[in-house]
Amino acid sequence: MNNRTLAALALSGALVAACTAAEPEKKETAAAPVPQAAPRAAAPAAPAPPAPGTMPRLVDPSNVYSETAAGKLRADVAVAPARVYVPNRRSNDVSVIDPATLQVIDRFKVGFNPQHVVPSWDLKTLWVTNNAERTNKGSLTPIDPMTGKPGKSIPVDDPYNMYFTPDGTAAIVVAEAHRRLDFRDPQTMALQASLAVPQCKGINHADFSLDGRSAIFTCEFAGRLAKVDIAERKVLGYLKLSKGGMPQDIRISPDGKLFYVADMRADGVFLIDGERFAEVGFVKTGIGTHGLYPSRDGTRLYVANRGSNQVYCGRGEAKGSVSVIDFATRKVVANWPIRGGGSPDMGNVSADGKTLWLSGRFDDVVYVFDTTSGAAQTIPVGTEPHGLTVWPQPGRYSLGHTGNLR
Repeated sequence: MNNRTLAALALSGALVAACTAAEPEKKETAAAPVPQAAPRAAAPAAPAPPAPGTMPRLVDPSNVYSETAAGKLRADVAVAPARVYVPNRRSNDVSVIDPATLQVIDRFKVGFNPQHVVPSWDLKTLWVTNNAERTNKGSLTPIDPMTGKPGKSIPVDDPYNMYFTPDGTAAIVVAEAHRRLDFRDPQTMALQASLAVPQCKGINHADFSLDGRSAIFTCEFAGRLAKVDIAERKVLGYLKLSKGGMPQDIRISPDGKLFYVADMRADGVFLIDGERFAEVGFVKTGIGTHGLYPSRDGTRLYVANRGSNQVYCGRGEAKGSVSVIDFATRKVVANWPIRGGGSPDMGNVSADGKTLWLSGRFDDVVYVFDTTSGAAQTIPVGTEPHGLTVWPQPGRYSLGHTGNLR
């Protein structure tokens, strides 16, 4: 999540951080013209790209996460060195952590305001989304996961986040400030088409239906969701959340029937019937509910509670935690507080499922949670870390964000 007004103030040193301050109005850039197109274990093999409009076959209809289990690293992916890539939004760089030593072993500059590190559909590239808030200098920086080094950035308008169509034929750049989805070539990032989502202020996170034909996007500053027909590239409708909240991350249940929606203002997770596009429940978790990550066995959902309902909070002021929801009962079965407070935000689970990695958004650290005990360690990184990714991850292909693999 970002805030252009707050970012500008923070950079000028004028920001007075306070977790209890009133939520500021997010300023958007004026509607921009549509950009012009520019010229270790026994593992599954890389899937051949499916026919356009289709997606790789669902292996287990009862568990969409069956192929992301521990031990299912793709053979060509498993040879990549184990690393954690952390985009630091305000220092405009990426910290690289060796998970074996818990040490930062590299740090390199990328574009302006890096928000997320996104695995490509074919799992061959990690893309850093630099949305360059309040400017027209957005870009995508490729990282080669085999070397851990960045390549030349590609100019792209306002790439706050990025997803991939389930058939692998397009990258979906979430142009948050313009309330727009840009469909681009997944390799060159040349523009294919754009879709306006006018009632979705603060469009940012998404997940896809079981059949891959539709996706639900969260509208952070409108307190609603938008359902999009991916095949036809059109908006199907909007759903206002009952608590008038601030929806963040979203993930589908293993059986594909429900979508779990983290809400930073409601302090919990909404349950959405994907087929009917209707709110059917709510699970209270913790203050500032933000990121969602399924366990490697697909039985639990790790919920990052950022510790504040505000867009920005001062270092050491947030009292964040992680809640664990059991998918079968839809109930919280564990809570992991961070000793001394903290601000867990975005990340993912290690390939073996033993650790949960989350950026500490307000505290300039990364948290490493033991998924058995809930104990956490911290690693200092750059300024305002955001959507980190753990690599490699098990799965056949990526739908985007920080590693929504299937």
